[in-house]
Amino acid sequence: MKSRLKWFLLLSLILLSGCAHVISKDLRIKADLSLTLTQVRQNPDAFKGKWVVWGGEIIETVNQQDGATQIEVFQRPLGWRGEPKETTASEGRFLVLADKYLDPYVFRRGKKITVAGEITGEKSKPLGERDYRYPVVSSKQIYLWPVYYYQPYPYYYYDPWWSYPYGWGGFGFYYHHHHHRR
Repeated sequence: MKSRLKWFLLLSLILLSGCAHVISKDLRIKADLSLTLTQVRQNPDAFKGKWVVWGGEIIETVNQQDGATQIEVFQRPLGWRGEPKETTASEGRFLVLADKYLDPYVFRRGKKITVAGEITGEKSKPLGERDYRYPVVSSKQIYLWPVYYYQPYPYYYYDPWWSYPYGWGGFGFYYHHHHHRR
């Protein structure tokens, strides 16, 4: 009986860790989680140096000549784990700057992304017939969400006789990097 309990506890730990927020605690503490894209878009320069955790869907990923990568994101509200919600609600678009090469095929249009980083200002670029002002976030951590196949059942299937999580594998692609300013 003891060994079953041990397995159950171990499994519970694994399941709980699989459900943690995808952005590190340090960065979430540093960020102003109440700061919305709508607020920042009104005057991005006023929020320079502020840290945010935002997410949404990738519109386009462009590799820059200097080796950095720029990702245009269509903002979506985040769920409790930091996953962008499936909703029509959006506060607009923002740009993410990563100071390394990220493959545009991996970070392709339609994929969900959650980013923690520092607001560095704004950038204007054409959107349709007009110029659009994009707040720019210099990324410190990027989480690319895996593509889930639709399951009509709960994410975890529970059978009292066989307690192994079905469909468990919520690991996405991590890009984590520390950037120290002098």
